[in-house]
Amino acid sequence: MNTAAVRQSIAQAQQHEISSQALARFLQAQLERLHPSIRLPEEDAPGALSAFVSAYIEQVPEVLDAAVEVAREAGIEDAVKPVLKIAEHFFLQPPPLIDGHEGLEGLLDEAYLAHRLVEEVNDRYITHLGQPLIPLDTTRANLIAHQLIGEPFANQLDEAVHHALAGMLDDASFDQPSVQAYRERLAAPDTVSAWRRWPCLSQQLGLELQLKA
Repeated sequence: MNTAAVRQSIAQAQQHEISSQALARFLQAQLERLHPSIRLPEEDAPGALSAFVSAYIEQVPEVLDAAVEVAREAGIEDAVKPVLKIAEHFFLQPPPLIDGHEGLEGLLDEAYLAHRLVEEVNDRYITHLGQPLIPLDTTRANLIAHQLIGEPFANQLDEAVHHALAGMLDDASFDQPSVQAYRERLAAPDTVSAWRRWPCLSQQLGLELQLKA
């Protein structure tokens, strides 16, 4: 994984934002269009949105590194790493449908692709092992990002994720003895303790950006 290049891409976009303020203008325009289920702090709604998007983007290389590490421990790295490389590829060589989106605004699209891909991988792990690949719950954060990106474009990004995963991580990937041994370790106290470091992403970001019940 070349997450160092992903981090460099993020740093360059952050520098671009300082001079362009393109993301700030984009988010300001979204404030009145947000779904009513998304609640923002009254004192600084634009700042909360900006902080959320920045942290959502910055989490991508951390999530990819963690996913590779856990997949290695599970003995399924050979099956998972090509999938995670797709998420990395989304960042370093984004698909044509993102053409024209630059800076942090463009990286929001790419981060959404990467987080959604990991979410889909997690879903497959839950189906086969009863636990996600990594216990970071990105579902709520991804829903918020989906709303910020807007439809139908966010739906097109979802389709790109499903297309990228087609034919990958099938049942045979989870039938290896090493995976079965990993399943048995999942309930161990040290594993449970270590995974408590990974809360819901929207909560981990420390923002009052929540979906109503």
